[in-house]
Amino acid sequence: MAIDSVVVRQHVEDLDAAVPFYEKLTGATASRFAFAGVSLAAVGPFLLFAGPDEAVQRVAGVAATLVVADLDLAVEEAGAAGAEVVVPVQPTPNGHRAVLRHPHGGVFEYVGP
Repeated sequence: MAIDSVVVRQHVEDLDAAVPFYEKLTGATASRFAFAGVSLAAVGPFLLFAGPDEAVQRVAGVAATLVVADLDLAVEEAGAAGAEVVVPVQPTPNGHRAVLRHPHGGVFEYVGP
């Protein structure tokens, strides 16, 4: 398994106010979408998210998003190495995702096609 990139997750109070800063910082245009009751904006290596406290708490417990070319293989290999599947592979607005707890406690979202 190879991790193609890491996306830094950042909770913001006001997504509309935060996006211009990150667009200027990265030189990238935000791609906005909603998932699980949370409003999100992907801007370069950042994933900004905002929403109601209850929905944000479900998202905030994940340390980072790891982008992989083969999600099923990544989940299988991580599981064989001792990771626990917290959320199995499921479709999202941008592909598929799974959430795993690594053997040393870190919780990461894996995304891929």
